[in-house]
Amino acid sequence: MPVFKSKFLFFLVIWTLLAASSAFVAVRAADSPPPTLAVVGDSLSAAYGMFADEGWVALLEARLDDIGHPHRVINASISGETTSGGLARLPRLLERHAPAILIIQLGGNDGLRGIDIPTLEGNLARMIELGQSAGSAVILTGIRIPRNYNDTYYEAFEAVYPTLAERYDVPMVEFLLEGVALDPALMQADGIHPTAAAQPRLLENMWPALEQALALSGARADELAASGPGGQTP
Repeated sequence: MPVFKSKFLFFLVIWTLLAASSAFVAVRAADSPPPTLAVVGDSLSAAYGMFADEGWVALLEARLDDIGHPHRVINASISGETTSGGLARLPRLLERHAPAILIIQLGGNDGLRGIDIPTLEGNLARMIELGQSAGSAVILTGIRIPRNYNDTYYEAFEAVYPTLAERYDVPMVEFLLEGVALDPALMQADGIHPTAAAQPRLLENMWPALEQALALSGARADELAASGPGGQTP
């Protein structure tokens, strides 16, 4: 066989293998499931008193998709949920869904029931620890309780969220109902739950912390991709 023809066939084989490899990688990337975002919350995230697709969690999924960050959103929120209930459910959720981002939106019902502050703080702290240990970028969502509680309890309750956010270095939403809670037009008749019309504002209140979590999640994904067997960087 002439040398030129032999070289041509060699390069043709190499080119074919490279093309096939690139196509395989592209197919695998297309087939890869999107990352998961999980929300563990109470009625404020469970779309209480409205259709599920009107709630801020559903609006969040739509926005992520629109801006090129498609996530499979798991809304594990239950009306009336407390931090104790959320903590009990969290390990199973992490095991099943391995969320890239975990939003913890709990504590309001603890406050309304007068649950002692160490229990509240301990439950939220453990949830953050579990999420971080599972590789999730965690967002802590703050809430406020009515001022008809004694000042000592109220102040201690409010201090829990920034304290934990600083301790665990997680993004925090200062108050999910900011700009909503004191507007009767945006609250349901019970004066506790926001209306469907208020949900876009709740999403805006959540968004800055979510942008931070997206950056943290992306950095974590890059770190894992660069790791070799056993998580060691080659």
